Amino acid sequence: MSHSPAAHWTVLVNDEDQHALHPAHLPTPAGWHPTGFTGTEDACASWTDTHWADLRPLSLRPRSGSGSAG
Repeated sequence: MSHSPAAHWTVLVNDEDQHALHPAHLPTPAGWHPTGFTGTEDACASWTDTHWADLRPLSLRPRSGSGSAG
């Protein structure tokens, strides 16, 4: 039984505050940044579920305190 490096994951985030699980042994794709959390796929998915509550891209979320009633 061999240990695959793909069994270790990292959580990435982009400028739209979207999160993704990415194999830790691969380079981070352009436009994405590590969140600092790395672990098993299940652990990363759980972390993402806890920290990424609003799945809408940041640019589509309402701005708080904007003062416009729409």
